[in-house]
Amino acid sequence: MIEEPTIQRWAAGVEYNGARFHGWQKQKHQPGVSIQESLEAAISEVANHEVGIVCAGRTDSGVHASAQVIHFDSTAVRSDRGWKMGINTKLPDGICVNWVQPITSDFHARFSAVARRYRYFIMNKPVKPGLMHDQVTWWRKPLDAEKMHEAAQALLGEHDFTSFRARDCQANHARRTMKDISVKRMGDWVMLEVCANAFLYHMVRNIAGVLLPIGHGSKPVEWCEQVLSAKDRTKAGVTAPGEGLYFVDVEYPDYPDLPSYKNGPPFYELMATQGELK
Repeated sequence: MIEEPTIQRWAAGVEYNGARFHGWQKQKHQPGVSIQESLEAAISEVANHEVGIVCAGRTDSGVHASAQVIHFDSTAVRSDRGWKMGINTKLPDGICVNWVQPITSDFHARFSAVARRYRYFIMNKPVKPGLMHDQVTWWRKPLDAEKMHEAAQALLGEHDFTSFRARDCQANHARRTMKDISVKRMGDWVMLEVCANAFLYHMVRNIAGVLLPIGHGSKPVEWCEQVLSAKDRTKAGVTAPGEGLYFVDVEYPDYPDLPSYKNGPPFYELMATQGELK
């Protein structure tokens, strides 16, 4: 009697430069340009069978990740290092796998997560950046980070975030719980950090689109709360560019052995060595 091969579930941490791809999700009419498809092709080649993956949170075109989490199932017998090294040799530039480890079959990269964390980086100076132009958002008008932070506190807690969801968002409802939100400045950098149980399509970029006019003084601090209360997308601001947005952490309290880090992209670590964000 031939034994059925054992299926093992694996979790992995992924980082990517979203500027090189057309978002996370597979594209029906543009094969080979999504992060999901690139990863599935690489993992399948290492596994020697077709593999599908599930991520913690889908990112749209131009958005980056330093700590995306995925899971996949495979009957292939590989070591943690074997998976990581093998997958990375098959991936295109702009994507890498930082860690791979076995996990119990009840783990789900999306549904086991209780919170996701994003950081939105703004280069705030009169001249647009020559370096990292597709990895940060440039805003030439002076921004008051303290006013932006004050305004953002209206979003803490559980709310109906209809005013901050994209028109084509497919979520069943707009109620989300904002666990933490802050705006900090260091030199020419302004960083918006948000942590919520889940996010709506374009939610972080739409929050940034409200806070930016408050920061440069064309809207009052109270406007953020007014937009939230309106529950009407047309009452909000523009959708801020995706270049400055990074998916930086996922919380899995039931799986403490999974790596967790919130450092964000490499230039954020460099910023941290130069002084305190304030």
